[in-house]
Amino acid sequence: MKEKIESKRKTNKIKIVFICILVIMVVIYAGYTAWQLFIHPTDVFLVEQGSISEEQKVEGYIIRRETKVQGNNYKNGMVQIKTEGEKCAKDENIFRYYTTGEEELIKKIQELDEQIGEAQKKSTNTVFPGDIKLLDEEIDLRLSEISQNNNVQKISEYKKEIENYITKKTNIVGENSEAGSYLSNLIQERKKYENQLNSGSEYIKAPMSGVVSYKVDGLEEVLTPDDFSSYNRSFFENLNLKTGQTIATNTECGKVVNNYECYIATILKKDQLHDIKQGSKLDLRLSNGDEISSSVEYLMEQTNDDVLLVFKITKDVEKLISNRKISFEIIFWQYSGYKVPNTAIIKENDLAYVVRNRAGYLTRVLVKVEKQNESYSIIDNYSSDELKNMGYNSSELNVSTKINMYDEIQTTANKDVQ
Repeated sequence: MKEKIESKRKTNKIKIVFICILVIMVVIYAGYTAWQLFIHPTDVFLVEQGSISEEQKVEGYIIRRETKVQGNNYKNGMVQIKTEGEKCAKDENIFRYYTTGEEELIKKIQELDEQIGEAQKKSTNTVFPGDIKLLDEEIDLRLSEISQNNNVQKISEYKKEIENYITKKTNIVGENSEAGSYLSNLIQERKKYENQLNSGSEYIKAPMSGVVSYKVDGLEEVLTPDDFSSYNRSFFENLNLKTGQTIATNTECGKVVNNYECYIATILKKDQLHDIKQGSKLDLRLSNGDEISSSVEYLMEQTNDDVLLVFKITKDVEKLISNRKISFEIIFWQYSGYKVPNTAIIKENDLAYVVRNRAGYLTRVLVKVEKQNESYSIIDNYSSDELKNMGYNSSELNVSTKINMYDEIQTTANKDVQ
């Protein structure tokens, strides 16, 4: 019995020693592997669809065809008929100035309306009840139509009709009631104040069709598209504008802006131009991330290697009305496809390769580099015709010629795989 126990103890000791040795070996191997990765890091990148681009961040000045409008009574304050950003037709009323003493006149008219209403209550039961009833029905009908309509123009028309019906009702009662003389005097006094109110209001019409804006900064006649050659770096700097600052709303005047096109002018150095020419079509990225299409309307070399660039915008013009100087990015080119890090590309004999990793099995894959920026490349597979035209075939190259979506590729190590 003792011999069996002793034998079992020896066996357990051997097992413990074996396990300890195994743990030590695993720790040593893990440490060695970690050290090797530190010296020669191996990153795996998953091939997916993506895009790369070449961009230049610049500051630009918004140039619009716009007309400032201001009346004689601008000190009286204004009432907006057309709101900010609302479209208007030529000769349409866009805002009006208050009449001198308008608040007092309105108060007097309201007081007279109350007096007329009280007088009508005492008289409508005795004179022409049928006519009064019809007018009341028309007023109720128009009030119902106003509550169910969202069209500003229609609502304005209905309100005008209601005023006419009320005036007719007042005239009927005033001319035919026992209190006709009293009512007639009230009506005449109201008309006098109403005429005074209307005659003193100055309505401002749109000089052209476009978008109404009350963001007036005094540069409407300075930054115009009439002569781009007059603009240069010193001209823009002397405007002393802050980038991204929103133009304040003016309470004395407004303007109408051409909403079909506007321009953004910027100054670049000659070596930043890339291949831009007059007529080139480029996307611009605004500070909020929106991308808008543009074409180069004007390009002129100036002193000190400066180049004046003017981009023409024909869509989303309304997005730029609130600003005069903005920060944006010129996107010289954008390219989409299989996006991989430049560190994954191996260049040999004018050919490009990546190393694919499938379950630890590494294979070189011949790829075509379509476009490249500082960090990433867009790659694709060569067609069989392209390989033939290059004078190669896959058997001669002894590499794979097919890269697929979601393949894993090495980015920094094992690039010497055959």
